[in-house]
Amino acid sequence: MALHPQARRAIENAAGEVPVTDPAFDIAAARAQARAGVRDQPRLPLAEVREVDAGGVPARLYLPAQYDAVVLHAHGGGFVLNDVEVHDAAVRRFARLAGVAVLSVDYRRPPEHRFPAAPDDLSAALAWLGEQPELAGLPVFAHGDSAGGNLALVTALRHPGRFAGVVLIYPFLDPSAGFDSYRTAADGFDPTEAAWYWQQYAATPADLTDPDLAPLLSPHLGTLPPTLVTTAEHDPLRDEGEHLAHLLAEAGVEVVGTRYVGQIHGFWRHTDVFDAAEPMMAQVAGWIRLQVARRESPER
Repeated sequence: MALHPQARRAIENAAGEVPVTDPAFDIAAARAQARAGVRDQPRLPLAEVREVDAGGVPARLYLPAQYDAVVLHAHGGGFVLNDVEVHDAAVRRFARLAGVAVLSVDYRRPPEHRFPAAPDDLSAALAWLGEQPELAGLPVFAHGDSAGGNLALVTALRHPGRFAGVVLIYPFLDPSAGFDSYRTAADGFDPTEAAWYWQQYAATPADLTDPDLAPLLSPHLGTLPPTLVTTAEHDPLRDEGEHLAHLLAEAGVEVVGTRYVGQIHGFWRHTDVFDAAEPMMAQVAGWIRLQVARRESPER
């Protein structure tokens, strides 16, 4: 399928942006611009939104009026960009739609804090969740988009048996950029730019083959709980996400893979731009509701 017109316009609008590989690219300025870009987004009200210290890691806890599960959320941004505030509007919408509490983790980012700082922060936040009386006993799901999908997957692999399910939205998994979609996708995110993000994240070249950084190399994929992987047809990361889904199926994991045709990387949280964004959020919410219902009524 050709690019959806909304995806085509998004690529056209981004054409003038300075690529991350340009010597003029300023990480601090890009982070500030991302925060400024969401300043006027509508923020759906929740029963409570609380800034917390999650085991030494800053995080934001979202509590709708009723919830019966908890989602540990890791934001995307190539490990380097974005933060809890950039994802705030999307996480609020998702928490209300799914009827879940969400802990959105402000993990340390490179190049200031390189691997394994980010997955260590997710592990610390997960331990903190287990100590909260208001959340005790609730099923916990790992959730992340792009680089956040990498971190959600690594956290689930680090803590087998801890999660009721894993949701990965166009996850960033392969430091080698070895899949065909890097060369065939219409989105302008090319292997050179992907390599730049991995170079910021990895502390040493050896890290690029560490399963905690490159989880496609993990020998423990079969330990994962039920997993949902969504990809976008014109995303350079499409093939690595779908390859993961195949690996999980072969390892005996209950896995569902969904490709959104006509779409590009990054569409998930932009419900005001992409018609597919909120339906994908609803798919994720429905999948989580199914997993919760199964736990409550195993005979279903």
